[in-house]
Amino acid sequence: MNLNSPLFLILSTIVAAIMASTMIFVRMKASEKPASVKKIILPPLFMSTGALMFIFPMFRVSFGDVVEALTVGVIFSVFLIKFSKFEIRDNDIYLIPSKSFVFILLGLLLLRIIIKLIIGSKISFGETSGMFFLLGFGMIFTWRIAMLYKFMKLKNILKKENVYQN
Repeated sequence: MNLNSPLFLILSTIVAAIMASTMIFVRMKASEKPASVKKIILPPLFMSTGALMFIFPMFRVSFGDVVEALTVGVIFSVFLIKFSKFEIRDNDIYLIPSKSFVFILLGLLLLRIIIKLIIGSKISFGETSGMFFLLGFGMIFTWRIAMLYKFMKLKNILKKENVYQN
């Protein structure tokens, strides 16, 4: 079985598209319930277990590739951070559903696919997988840290309002 075949590149791209679509629906549903610290920090924590892939030599990448992938992930996260906003409603904090979030996520997916097609033709499937895991982790971790910061600012405002009301 040749892991560098175009078939694996196509299949992994399809899986990424399905995951992005799922994320869009999950994000839209999440805006119907109050946000919490737990809901913000758990996704990157769960995703971090994927780093176990680097136990296997085929997924390992050089230090330079790690820095590059994480940097691109952080840059991509800027778009998600910019359009992730919270609001206080009924004494709770809610994530505001952004219509542009879907387009940003699809745009980032398209950009990732283009980069993957370019990189995938030059490095092995395993290294490409490792780099895109790091890119995704860098993006989600940075985005969630920014969300946590915004959430905590609103939480403090909510606490001050409750103190003044009592």
